[in-house]
Order: sequence, then C-alpha cells, then structure tokens
Amino acid sequence: MFFLALAVVYLLPGPDMILLLQTGARQGKGLALATAAGLAIARGCHVALAALGLAALFKAAPWTFEVVRLGGAAYLLWLGVQCLRANLLPSLQDGEAASALRWREAIRRGLLTNLLNPKALLFCSVLLPQFIDPQAGPVAAQFASLGLLLVLVGLLFDSAYALAGAWIGRWLAHNRAAQRVQQWLFGSLLIGFALRLTFVQQA
Repeated sequence: MFFLALAVVYLLPGPDMILLLQTGARQGKGLALATAAGLAIARGCHVALAALGLAALFKAAPWTFEVVRLGGAAYLLWLGVQCLRANLLPSLQDGEAASALRWREAIRRGLLTNLLNPKALLFCSVLLPQFIDPQAGPVAAQFASLGLLLVLVGLLFDSAYALAGAWIGRWLAHNRAAQRVQQWLFGSLLIGFALRLTFVQQA
C-alpha cells in the first residue's frame, strides 16, 4: 500500500517532473540524473524532518510554513524565467561532458526545488506516520525503512523522467520551432507552479 501511494504521487505532474524533463531536454541525461540525485537528497531531508515533527512545527508556528512556501514559489519563478530566457538547445554533447561546476549546479537545483516545496515537506510528515505500527517493532526502524523506500522509489521515477527528457532533447535537436515550444511550455509550467504555490493556503 505504501509503494502504491508513492507511485501515485510520483506519477502526478509537478515541479520536480518538469525540472527533470527540462534539464534532460536541454542538458542531456547526465545533468538530468544529477538533478534527480539532488531531489533524492531533498527527500532524505524530508524524512529526517518528518521524524523530528515538522508537521507539529508548522502547526505551532504557521509563519515557518509561510517562509518555506514563499521561498519555494520565488525559486520556481526564477527557474521558469531562466527557462524562458535561455537560448535554444545547446549541443547535448556539451551537456554530457559537463564540468564539475555544472554537476553541482544540477544537484543544487534538484535539492532546492524539492526542499523548498512545502507540499513535499508535508507529504512526508503526513504520509509516513500513517504506515507506522507501534506493535510491529521499533518505530525508529520502521520510519527509517519506509523513508529509505520513499527515497529509492522517488529516485527510480525521477531517473525515468530524466531519461525521457534526454530523449525529448534528441528528438528536438533538429527542430528549432519544436525546441521553442518545449522551452515555453516547460518555463510556463514552472511559473504556473510558482503562482499556485504563492496562493496556496495551509491546510
């Protein structure tokens, strides 16, 4: 049941998916997979924060939720604008032979995109405790195993999206009009997610 719940969530379109597709299309599978690694690190942080009672903190101090929400919206807006302003697709060979700096940037994009998403934070804080059974053994061990599964399943889906993005990039390589449509579509979606996050209300 836990795996099915994760699969449903990871199949829903969101900022993480769009970022992976856009990175794969523009910069190749290497940097897209690096972005997926950043997302995995962020989810590991979510699990740790959930274990420390993040949901209780948000409830006790609503301003902390607002800080994360507005910070995440601002970051997604920045990513969307950068996507719209970027030149058309560079050589994918350049993306595959990325420098260490570009790898770090890709990991950081994935990390911040997910870490600054309050919905992702609350998802872990609300979902994980529902599958904890105090009668089934040590709670900490259950939390760790479920958290590890959450991160690994997410990495599996994210890697698939990264490879799909790279395939889209190869398909668009010789079609500048399609490249422009892809660029505006992904950029507009990121900006749309930023606007939705700006006006979302805490449950």
